[in-house]
Amino acid sequence: MTHWLDNLLNRITMYRLLLYVLMAYVAVAALFGLTGTLSYPALSVSVSAVFLVAACWLVNRVFAWAYHAPPHNISAYLTGLILALIITPYRTAADLPIFIWAPILAMAAKYIMAIHRQHIFNPAALAVVLTSLAIGKSASWWIASAPMLPVVLIGGILMARKIRRFQVALLFLATSLTMTLFYGISHHTNIVSTLREALVLTPLLFFSTIMLNEPSTMPPTKKFRLLYAVTIGFLSGPQVHLGSTFATPELALLTGNLLFYVLARRERFVLRLQEQRNVAMSTMEYVFQSPRKFSFSPGQYLEWTLPHHHADSRGQRRYFTIASSPTEPGLRIGVKFYPKPSSYKETLSHLKTGDEVVAGQIDGDFTLPKNPKQQLVFVAGGIGVTPFRSMIKYLLDMNQPRPITMFSANLTVQDIAYRDVFDQAEQKLGIRTVYVLTDEPRIPSDWTGRRGFLNARMIEEEVPDYADHIFYLSGPQAMVKNYEHLLASMGVSRSHIKTDYFPGFA
Repeated sequence: MTHWLDNLLNRITMYRLLLYVLMAYVAVAALFGLTGTLSYPALSVSVSAVFLVAACWLVNRVFAWAYHAPPHNISAYLTGLILALIITPYRTAADLPIFIWAPILAMAAKYIMAIHRQHIFNPAALAVVLTSLAIGKSASWWIASAPMLPVVLIGGILMARKIRRFQVALLFLATSLTMTLFYGISHHTNIVSTLREALVLTPLLFFSTIMLNEPSTMPPTKKFRLLYAVTIGFLSGPQVHLGSTFATPELALLTGNLLFYVLARRERFVLRLQEQRNVAMSTMEYVFQSPRKFSFSPGQYLEWTLPHHHADSRGQRRYFTIASSPTEPGLRIGVKFYPKPSSYKETLSHLKTGDEVVAGQIDGDFTLPKNPKQQLVFVAGGIGVTPFRSMIKYLLDMNQPRPITMFSANLTVQDIAYRDVFDQAEQKLGIRTVYVLTDEPRIPSDWTGRRGFLNARMIEEEVPDYADHIFYLSGPQAMVKNYEHLLASMGVSRSHIKTDYFPGFA
C-alpha cells in the first residue's frame, strides 16, 4: 500500500525532501496567519523566513571562504528555515538581535564547533541556546500549535518514512510522554489534558521528526540511535532541571549531541582518488586514499560529498556502501552509471587521480552476524553487490569460512561485478555464489548459471534448508521489496530478513 509513496520519496534526496517539508510548514503558517488561524501575521512569518534563510546563506558563504571549504547551500537553507520555525516571527526592532545573531552562531557552529569536519552540535539548537545566554532571546518553538499539528504530522511521517527512522522518533516520543505522565501524576493534574497539551502545544512532533533525526549528529548504529532517543526523551521531561535551569528541547538535544559524540564518535575525511577501473558494464570502482586509518564494519556505508557547480535537485551528497574490506588499504566504492546521469555522477565520472572528496557519517547495521556458524543467504541485485564484496573480501583476508550462499542477479554476464572475489571465496572458503541472469535473449548459449528472475523454486533448489538461514537483501529498493514479499510467502520470518538501507536512498 505504501509502494507508491516510497516511489515518490525515492525520486528526491533526504535533504531535498526536508527542504520541501520545511518550506511547506512556512507556507502553511503564512496562510494561517493570513486567515487569522494563527496569531502571527503572514507578512511577519514570510519576511522572517526569507531573512533567516538569506542570512544563513550569506554567513555560510563567508565561513566557507575563510575555511577553504565547499559551501553547502542546501544546509544553510535548512538551518535558516528551522530557525524561522522556532524563533518567534519578527514584529519589532527589539527582535532584531536574535535575527542577526542566530544565523551567525548557527553557521559558525558548522565550522568552528566541528572536529575532523564532523559536527558535534545541532547548529540551530546551539544558536538559540547561545542567544538565550548572550542576549536573553531564545526559541519560542511557535510552530507547536493546534492549527499546525496536522501539517507537522504529515511532514514528519514523510521524513520518518524517507530515512527509516520511525523507531527513533517513536521511542523519543514514548520516553518524553512517559516523563510528562509521571510529572502530571505527581502534580495531580488531569492526565488526558496533560498528554494532549504535550502533543499539541509543545514541539515534540516537530522535534522528533526534524531536529532529532539530523544525520550529521545522529549516532551511527541502531543500538546507539535508540539509546540516543531515550536519553534525549528523558532529558526533555518537564521535571528535569539543573538548579533553576529547567530542560528545554534545545538543551536536551545539545546534551544528547555531546554525550553521543563521545560514546559513538564520528568523523569526516578528505579522501584523494587513487585509482578507478571498470568492474562491470557501465560500472566503475573508485579507490580513495585516506589520510589515516579509520574503523568500519564490512557492509556499512558513508555519506560522500562531491562539491560541483550547477548541482541538480539531488544535490552534492550521496550515500555509497563501502565496497572494500577493513583489511584493505584505501576505500572502495562501486558506482553504476546510467544514461543522463545526475550532476553528481557526471562530476564523479570526470574525477582524476588526486582529486578530493569528503566522506563521513559512517553508518549501517547491514553487517555480518557475530555467530560465525549462522547460515546466511545473500541476495544482490546489480551493484547492490558492494556490501557483499566488502564482507566476503574480509572473510577471505581473515581466512574465516562461513556457511553462505549468495545469489547475484544481473541482466547480462557483462553486468556481473567483482566475480573474481566471489569465485576466489568459493575456492578457498566454500562460499558459493549462484549467478542469475535475467535478460534471456542475451544469455550466452554456454551459460551454466541460473536464468530468469530469482524465484521460490530457485531458492528451494539451491538452499533446501532456507528456513534456517538469515537472508541479506541488497539492491534497488523495488527489488528488495519484491524479495521481501517473496521470502515472506515462503514462510521466512521477518526477523530472518535484513535489508540494506541508508538515508536518502534514491
